[in-house]
Amino acid sequence: MSDSASLRVGLIGAGNCASSFVQGLSFYRDAHSNEPPPGLMHADLGGYHVRDIEIASAFDVTAAKVGRDLSEALAAPPNNTHVFAPLGPFGVEVKRGPTLDGLGTYLRQDVEESDAPVVDVAEELRRSRTDVLVSYLPVGSQRASEWYCEQALEAGCAFVNCIPVFLASNAAWQQRFAARGLPIIGDDIKSQVGATIVHRVLANLFRERGVRIDRTYQLNFGGNADFRNMLERERLESKKISKTQSVTSQFDVPLPAGDVHVGPSDFVPWLTDRKWAQIRIEGTGFGGMPLNLELKLEVWDSPNSAGIVIDAVRCAKLALDRGIGGALTGPSSYFMKSPPQQFTDGEARERTLRFVQGLD
Repeated sequence: MSDSASLRVGLIGAGNCASSFVQGLSFYRDAHSNEPPPGLMHADLGGYHVRDIEIASAFDVTAAKVGRDLSEALAAPPNNTHVFAPLGPFGVEVKRGPTLDGLGTYLRQDVEESDAPVVDVAEELRRSRTDVLVSYLPVGSQRASEWYCEQALEAGCAFVNCIPVFLASNAAWQQRFAARGLPIIGDDIKSQVGATIVHRVLANLFRERGVRIDRTYQLNFGGNADFRNMLERERLESKKISKTQSVTSQFDVPLPAGDVHVGPSDFVPWLTDRKWAQIRIEGTGFGGMPLNLELKLEVWDSPNSAGIVIDAVRCAKLALDRGIGGALTGPSSYFMKSPPQQFTDGEARERTLRFVQGLD
């Protein structure tokens, strides 16, 4: 792309994930395309460099964030992720979006809801010339997610759904975005090297090497607002479904439901934005002998997802440029846990590269 080309992103939610994403735009601004920098899959993707991404708009519901410059909002509690790059100022004011089901019981104990009036979000997206709207809503925000999808459709924005609410994988929403000629990527971001993709790779390793998987679990715990929110078990249901189907989609033979457990398990405040994952796979190998594997993964949760979103928004903009609407199969399968169609991660990567090259 030329120096004048830009990709204008809107953020739904000014939490830890948004903070890491925005910091990454500064941190990788001068990354060289011919020398892949640590933590980033592509400095340049389809002609869009990281420096071409700009923050155009942002929406939140909490008193500490609404009405402030995005840089101040991203530093406000309960945000607790690591700060690895300068945070603004950006000249982007966080606007008041509707709450709907976006604040659960436990989050309401941690944040004060803003008393500012809700803005006309679709008009704000048009005014700010937002190209791609990214959803960082809390887990369990079904109504809020659908409401923001409506605003993206009205304003003519692409949509990247980073949370486990099923939109891109829902035929009705696919058709609505296709009818408007707008791309959607989703659902539920698959972190760079997170618990889900590690679990998937290990499941494929067992399968490809002829070891039968008999039982498996994945337990996750952390100390950020997302884990606190998921203490409300009703809000956790979609997250558990998303993580489980992402792993079990890699099995040749489905396991009984009682032999698979994948999902967040607890909130440990002193971990802040760190996440610990425990994975165990029990299998049967040659001669019927048991073969068991245990693994512990420790990551900073929000930075682990940010590089994937940087690639996802660029794929969404490429689709906009090319007039492609509806769910993007390849990028969704590579970047998300619950895409419209599941593939192995190797095939998903190849499909995404072909999409970027304009071959699919």
